[in-house]
Amino acid sequence: MTQSPATPLPPPKERRRLREAGSLTQAQVATEVGVSRETVRSWETGRTTPRGRKREAYAKLLNSLSEEETVTEPQQPEAGDTAVLEPVLVPVPIEAPPRPPLTPAQAFDALYAFCAPALVRQAYLLTGRRELARESVERAFQVAWQRWPEVAVDRDPAGWVRSAAYEHALSPWHRFRPRYRHPEPPPPDASDRALLTALLKLPPSYRRTLLLYDGVGLGLAETAAETEASTPAAANRLLHARDALAAQLPDLSDPTELHRRMTELASTERLRAAKPPTVRFAGERRTVFWTRAAIAFTVAIIGATTLTVRTAPTHYEPPVPLGQRVEGVPPRVVQGSLSEEEVALRDRLRSGMTNGPERLAPLGR
Repeated sequence: MTQSPATPLPPPKERRRLREAGSLTQAQVATEVGVSRETVRSWETGRTTPRGRKREAYAKLLNSLSEEETVTEPQQPEAGDTAVLEPVLVPVPIEAPPRPPLTPAQAFDALYAFCAPALVRQAYLLTGRRELARESVERAFQVAWQRWPEVAVDRDPAGWVRSAAYEHALSPWHRFRPRYRHPEPPPPDASDRALLTALLKLPPSYRRTLLLYDGVGLGLAETAAETEASTPAAANRLLHARDALAAQLPDLSDPTELHRRMTELASTERLRAAKPPTVRFAGERRTVFWTRAAIAFTVAIIGATTLTVRTAPTHYEPPVPLGQRVEGVPPRVVQGSLSEEEVALRDRLRSGMTNGPERLAPLGR
């Protein structure tokens, strides 16, 4: 059975340019085509390519945006041509005025304003903790600001920051922090509490895969790449997570309904992220602190090494050998009583001793 050729599409950068020229948001394009906003963003960055009916609808929308870009202007008749009574309309493309390049701070603030609110809600679904969700997103953006030359040229900066936020949110070391030893108050609604409890019972890898695929709307290949797993492993995790949720909440067996309920749960908490300048300032302050700490540690190592070199011996000192037994030494004899000659000598020495300096002067002969 032969397949019809795929509908041609412009390059990813041209898709985004046409959307912006038509004053449309990614959410509006997603509603028009019938997909999620994350899917439209993946199409515009070139990570994925639409197929089937979605491709046809997307191509039709882009064609309409391309046609709206053109205007008509009359074609002037040539000299001596009197038969032309009506102007001929010739399409002329409209050239958009050049935009000034964004500074690194402006580009970072734009990325933060676009991604941070949604990432805080996603991190809340991963952890069930409001404060940890905000901290994870702020820490991810602080790392992104420190490594901004790398993040700015990444194919998907939003995905880069999302991965860093998920890693920090799911870190097992948070259980040892005193502020996170006790659970936070659950949502007031009973259905929201049940859904959040069911999500937190899933293993972290299953929870992350389910959120990326059914919550964010990534494809299976993109989900596997972001979770650093193979595509079959990601599919297995997704199926097991869905089965576990359906066993506890049968009304969420439909992925569409599950997506809607997770969106409602994340939206009811009204989580707010900090302002972009605050995050940038905190990241710069953290960088300065760790830089100074590294310099101080390096100076301490250099000082200890210098002291060791100055106080260490400059020549080789052989170690003291172990004691050896000496043969042939006569045994030690205990002193006995004095002989008559020794007694006489002792008495003569005692009687010849005088007091004062005279005893030091030798006697003349």
